Amino acid sequence: MPEYDLELERAVETIKQASAKTVCVQLPDGLKPKFIEIVDYLEKNTKAQIFVWADSCFGVCDIPNLVGVDLLLQWGHASPKELMPKVTRDDE
Repeated sequence: MPEYDLELERAVETIKQASAKTVCVQLPDGLKPKFIEIVDYLEKNTKAQIFVWADSCFGVCDIPNLVGVDLLLQWGHASPKELMPKVTRDDE
């Protein structure tokens, strides 16, 4: 797998700015092998509890129905240099 810039620092800042305590990470199937790296980094650098949406992800329009989650972070398919999280909040 090519190395991707997952912009984890940006995700950390987003979590902190949202004061999110529970965060769901949604990844396309091609990035799911990196979920441990992503979760470890986010939990180490925030006070949030991180969950991974393990079901399929068919794009940014495929938003899971989540209860009790403060923030959803989505990563989508793009060229490696263009990968960046999309942020969705319940109150938006």
